[in-house]
Amino acid sequence: MKLLGNILWVIFGGLILSATWFICGLALCITVVGIPIGIQCFKFANLTLWPFGKKIIHTGNVGGFLLNLLWVLVFGWELCLIAIVVGVLWSLTVVGIPFAIQSFKFAELALMPFGTKVLKSSSEDFSQ
Repeated sequence: MKLLGNILWVIFGGLILSATWFICGLALCITVVGIPIGIQCFKFANLTLWPFGKKIIHTGNVGGFLLNLLWVLVFGWELCLIAIVVGVLWSLTVVGIPFAIQSFKFAELALMPFGTKVLKSSSEDFSQ
């Protein structure tokens, strides 16, 4: 089920979200100071391309809070807005609800990407 969910995700909107994370990563890697943040964006671009079977855990720390604050002002709100729009479109149908849940998970990730860990989920549930 995870493979089928990931394939449908890529076809129907996941590619767009992944591309936005990738473009933000490229924009940040133009400057030397932004390279560490850009590398983090590339990691999340991969995550948003194949989300099913993965779980996001937020671990708060002071450095992560400061980077998240800067992130929201620069790129975070745009990525969050895109993920919310895609999630709302998915939630218009009953079949799209598992995909909407994934998209809303990425909206939260777009606001707080630093201080998070991505774990593989052992569950077969679509919402993981």
